[in-house]
Formats: sequence, C-alpha cells, structure tokens
Amino acid sequence: MLRKRPLQAVVASVGVLVASCLLAAPAEAQAPARAPHDAPHGMGWGRETFILTEVLEYDPAGAERPLLFDVIAWTGGASRRLWFKADGSVATVERASHGEYQLLYGWMLSPFWDVQVGARADLRAASSDRAARAGAVLGLQGLAPGWFELEPSLFVTSSGNLSFDLTASYDLFLTQRLVLQPRLESSVSLKDDAEFGVGRGLSSTSFGMRTRYEIRREFGPYVGVVWERGYGRSAELARLAGESAGETLIVAGLRLWR
Repeated sequence: MLRKRPLQAVVASVGVLVASCLLAAPAEAQAPARAPHDAPHGMGWGRETFILTEVLEYDPAGAERPLLFDVIAWTGGASRRLWFKADGSVATVERASHGEYQLLYGWMLSPFWDVQVGARADLRAASSDRAARAGAVLGLQGLAPGWFELEPSLFVTSSGNLSFDLTASYDLFLTQRLVLQPRLESSVSLKDDAEFGVGRGLSSTSFGMRTRYEIRREFGPYVGVVWERGYGRSAELARLAGESAGETLIVAGLRLWR
C-alpha cells in the first residue's frame, strides 16, 4: 500500500517534467520524418482531419486472446482541434472488454504542445457484471526535447476520484523503415475504485517494446512485448478477484494513420 509521501513525489516529479517540456522545443535538425500530427502549429493549415491507430494488436498466447487498441483522431486547424481518443482491450474468447473513451477540445499552448479539456467515459464488461464511470479530463499532448511524445492528463470522476495518467513513447529509427518504439503507460489514483480494479497510489504500469517495419509511413506492421503490472492496492484487488497482478503479452499488430 502506497503512502502519501510517494504519491506526492510522483506528482511533484511529473510537474517538473511537464514544466520542462513547455519551456523547451525540439530542434528541427534532430527530427526524423514524422506523421502530420507531429508537425509544428505555425503552418497556416486550413481545416484537416487526422486518424492514428497507434496500437492495434493481438496476443495469440494470452488466456483471453485479447485484441488491444489505442486510437487518436482529431479535426480542426493548427491552433484549435476537436479530439477523440479510445484506449482499451477486447477478449476474443470471452465476453469481456475494457475501454477508455475521451472527447476533448484542444488548443495550441506552444508550437509543440496542445492543452486539452473535455469528458471521459470508462466502460468495463465481463461475463458476470458491467461497470461504468465518467468525468472530466484536463491534459497536455505534445513533443518533449529529443522527440519524446508525452501525454499527461488528470481525470476527475463524477464521484470525486482524481487520477493522473501518463503515456510516453519514442520512435527510434534503426533504418529509414525499421523503427523501435518503447512505450510507457502509467496511472496514479488518489482513491480506490474496486469496480475497475484501481487502488490508491501508483496503481499500474504498462511498458511495451515494439518493432515495426514501415512499408509506407502510414502503414507499419509490428511485433513486440508488453509487460503489465499492478501495484499496491491495485495488485491486492486483482488477487481478490482471482486475477494476476501482472502479465507479459507477446503481440503482433499494425500502426496506421491517414
């Protein structure tokens, strides 16, 4: 069980990280070829629409043989955009699913950062029960120095629970087409939410290492390994539900954008 001091340390370190990101911009000379959503804001665009399937993968060896997804879409111009995000998994051998869905309004904070505010709904379904929660989201999305993609956000549920989520990834171009992508997802919660298996403190992390081959920039099949683990109270809730506190996934998938 995590106490207040570690939680405060996590929040403080995240604040320092976000502040440093906002005060610095990546050097253009360091930039590999990137998708349109990564371009600087000062381009004088008209209205555009963009869809990115960052994660669309399958674990054939998993007990539930899950299909995992992480999709981002936006429509708008250089400085104002309407965003939609979906992140979750669906079991292909059982009637079970979990998803986080967000509808956000975003505006330019700096050339490489957007601030986003809106609504989020979490839905969970299993063979025996269903659960749902909803609330407000405030977040950032953009590029840190070195072309690290960061997506920190605060989520406040209608019942008053506050949680912090962070997604970070980096595309390491081994060749012009072969890309190694480490990706970290982490969540910290102030209170327990047993229906969703979330405990107070550092509740979970997911670290993936994926290698993709970009047949075209917008089409890249990949293989990878994902390590997922719950901590503290979240791990205890998982064990009480007869589940494992952590697992390793061997995945194959596609990264797509248009």
